[in-house]
Amino acid sequence: MRLRPRQSLFVERSLAALCDHGNTLSIASTGFGKTIALSAVVAKSLEGSDAKACILAHRDELTAQNRAKFGRVAPDITTSVVDAEAKSWAGRATFAMVPTLSRPANLAAMPALDLLVIDEAHHAVADSYRRIIDHVRGANPACRIFGVTATPNRGDRKGLREIFDNVGDQVRLGELIASGHLVPPRTFVIDVGVQEQLRAVRKSAADYDMTEVAQIMNRAPVTDEVVRHWQEKASERPTVVFCSTVAHAENVAAAFNGAGVSAAVIHGDLDVGTRRRILAAYASGEIRVIVNVAVLTEGWDHPPTSCVVLLRPSSYKSTMIQMVGRGLRTVDPEEHPGVVKTDCIVLDFGTSSLIHGTLEQDVDLDGKAETGEAPTKTCPACEAEIPLAAMECPLCGEVFAQDVEEQGEGPDAVPLSGFIMSEIDLLKRSSFAWVDLFGDDAALMANGFNAWGGIFFLDGRWHAVGGAKGRAPRLLGVGERTVCLAQADDWLNEYETDESAFKSKGWLKQAATEKQLQYLPPEFRQDYGLTRYRASALMTFGFNKREIRQLVGRASPCIGRAA
Repeated sequence: MRLRPRQSLFVERSLAALCDHGNTLSIASTGFGKTIALSAVVAKSLEGSDAKACILAHRDELTAQNRAKFGRVAPDITTSVVDAEAKSWAGRATFAMVPTLSRPANLAAMPALDLLVIDEAHHAVADSYRRIIDHVRGANPACRIFGVTATPNRGDRKGLREIFDNVGDQVRLGELIASGHLVPPRTFVIDVGVQEQLRAVRKSAADYDMTEVAQIMNRAPVTDEVVRHWQEKASERPTVVFCSTVAHAENVAAAFNGAGVSAAVIHGDLDVGTRRRILAAYASGEIRVIVNVAVLTEGWDHPPTSCVVLLRPSSYKSTMIQMVGRGLRTVDPEEHPGVVKTDCIVLDFGTSSLIHGTLEQDVDLDGKAETGEAPTKTCPACEAEIPLAAMECPLCGEVFAQDVEEQGEGPDAVPLSGFIMSEIDLLKRSSFAWVDLFGDDAALMANGFNAWGGIFFLDGRWHAVGGAKGRAPRLLGVGERTVCLAQADDWLNEYETDESAFKSKGWLKQAATEKQLQYLPPEFRQDYGLTRYRASALMTFGFNKREIRQLVGRASPCIGRAA
């Protein structure tokens, strides 16, 4: 497989920072494919040497996932595992569980490392991680340390500077939405008359005092308004709700069930088996609304989720980003047939959007508290001052649409919520040449040596389809053009190599061959400007036209929707 251009840049910047500083933290939002990029950094660090690396994760599933994806990126590099069951350092890249490796006996068995990689690096200042880092540095002071995370600013405001003194790269949420790798959020800030009370709630070391929050939010009139607004704005959407306490969550779920909407509660006191059964029922559609207390904030994704309800404030932007991020994943039709998702509705009944204003997060390695009021804008209809993140005026209902040329960086970055994203031109950024098959911008296709991808417009929607050697064509995505183009481009990246990227190849513009013309309809044989590459794309479409039409036809407007 090959990396997306933005992933390649991320790898280059991270390697350069490692070379210059001996450590670096790189930040990649949900949906970027950070495990693939992390694997490429490790692979390039190890190539041409006998160096050894260790990749840390704090959960079994992350260790297994990281190892599997590394095998796709660097199949020639040997790997091994240190976890509760196996403790092997035989591979040049070892994937280790932090709780297991941090034990003294296991640390004593660790060989000297040349590279230590920390996935979910916001955990790096925890005691268990520090024991590992200190041991690694003691065994080899020259060992480089590379961290990757989506949320660098910790809730407890502990800085990461004692581990990392620089940031190699940052890929923001807005960039991934504009490139089609996440869906945009539509934020509604809904005041049910409790915002002033919420602003006065005491803050604990970790967040707001959730017992006080529950006293304000866990009341029947508030809960009834939550259900009513959800029914008005998101009644057909799989929804995750974030509550303050277990009692609050149970009352919210009861209100949804009382309104005829299937809902269930998940919280930390439930056993693992019960949690899995509830999540499986939600994934199957048996449960429409899943209400949770601090369980689904991090490390859980169900891509069809297209509504997030915030019934608790968050004093830390990182927590808000994690909660909203649960609804931003795009959908793979093969995993979730019949589901179309174009955006995510965020119903904020607390004060998080008012406090933070944007889902973008600037990095502070020292862990200083964020200060200053959230940015606001004036509603053109009623002239009220409202949060810049709002998609619609919470007072008069005015709908806003603001075009953005390109996402910036730093404190002046444009918020990703509250406007219609303009498309980053993937046709230019792609490593592959995309052909407008019929000159009407309704069917685009790109060819590789091993695979092909295309996007096709029908019945008001775009459809991404991909095929590869030895694999039948399959539907990759349905929805917005940008998302479908990203899905088709990623399909090509998965099956092609750097050698087969066509954009820079000189033969693309050479005239079509006589043999190619024999396979094309007569009208194309009279096109003396027809190139080899365009002819190849037309031939690929012709050979697969029947399957493409069947796949697109089955994804008709009558199928179920996530948005």
